[in-house]
Amino acid sequence: MTEHETTPGTTGDSGAGAVVEETRVETTPVVAPPAVPVASDHPDRWGRVDADGTVYVKTAEGERVVGSWQAGEPAEGLAHFARRFDDIRTEVELLVTRLSSGAGDPKHALTSAKHVQETLADAAVVGDLAALAARVEYVLVLAEKGLEAAKAAKDEARAAAGARKQELVEEAEALANESTQWKAAGDRLRAILDEWKTIRGVDRKTDEQLWRRFSKARDAFNRRRGSHFADLDRQRGVAKNRKQELVEEAEKLIESDDWGPTAGRYKELMVEWKAAGRAPKEADDALWQRFRAAQDAFFAKRSEAFSERDAEFAANAKLKEELLAEAERIDPSVDLEAARQQLYKIQERWDAIGKVPRERVRELEGKLRTIEERVRGAVDAQWRRSDPEAEARVAQFRERVEQFEAQAAKARSAGDKRRAEQAEAQAQQWREWLAAAEQAVASR
Repeated sequence: MTEHETTPGTTGDSGAGAVVEETRVETTPVVAPPAVPVASDHPDRWGRVDADGTVYVKTAEGERVVGSWQAGEPAEGLAHFARRFDDIRTEVELLVTRLSSGAGDPKHALTSAKHVQETLADAAVVGDLAALAARVEYVLVLAEKGLEAAKAAKDEARAAAGARKQELVEEAEALANESTQWKAAGDRLRAILDEWKTIRGVDRKTDEQLWRRFSKARDAFNRRRGSHFADLDRQRGVAKNRKQELVEEAEKLIESDDWGPTAGRYKELMVEWKAAGRAPKEADDALWQRFRAAQDAFFAKRSEAFSERDAEFAANAKLKEELLAEAERIDPSVDLEAARQQLYKIQERWDAIGKVPRERVRELEGKLRTIEERVRGAVDAQWRRSDPEAEARVAQFRERVEQFEAQAAKARSAGDKRRAEQAEAQAQQWREWLAAAEQAVASR
């Protein structure tokens, strides 16, 4: 029989089990009657044996025949019936002790006490029958109250058990509808089922209704979890195919010597790898090993090529240092044209040497540029000194000065003082312009 065919923990009207602690019901205290005297200590107080061996017990209504003793002394016969009384007394006191301590079963105690009560009137015993009857009544009262307390405890236990199962059902339904922590939620549902089996005392109808809800919640959770992992399997299948494509491309790029773009593509492949998601673990691990192996192979190859290139660049830097030493000896002040030719040849050899380490580029290029600027400065200075337009302006200004000086001399010879002064003023102006132009040519 499966768990769907029966509801674990259902016991109908059975006890509440371990779920509910002992319930105490407040009752009116019962006043215990005096203890029953032990009859065998003084059997003659409670009965007698007559001459023919008939045994009597004393009661409130008078003496009652309880038997006959012919086997020996009358006292022995009285003691025999007193001991039988004490046996019943012991049985009743044991019921009192168990009921008072809570260890006894009230239902069993009630049955036993009623049996004693029913047989006491005709019992073949010698002892304080009135006291024993009162003690039996006390047991009956204790047993009745114990039954009431047990019934109340059972009702409370049933209610508590039902409430607990209701809580478990609601928790299971919440997990079924909301949780995405699949392992933790699955473990919790199993723990709920284990606890469910320990809860007893719920009436069958209520228990079956709650069980149906719990089973429905578990089924819903299992369906939702199964759907999730089915989707996950599909996603991992897609991821596996995508990663297979990325691995194949990575392996094709190993032989590329287009270092920059290929290294950039490997970085892009890594981004795409992470975006592809998880493939099934075994396949994912194997594909990752291939992908990393392809990467490592390419970058090892590039590193080797870079090492060779760095050695070549270092050698180039040494050659350029030698060229710089040669260029430093160029003196444009001695022979400008020769200096220009020397620099031109050094520049050609510089370009032919090729690249140097990146960290040396600025230093070496800067030193060559300083030499180039020195030669270029000398060339520019010579050009400014030989500028034909500047020389032409000087000649023009000198010619104008001479022209106005001649006009001034002619006017003085003719006695035309006013025209002589005008011509002299104009000559003076052109002299100033001439001096400025000569100064500009001299300072180049």
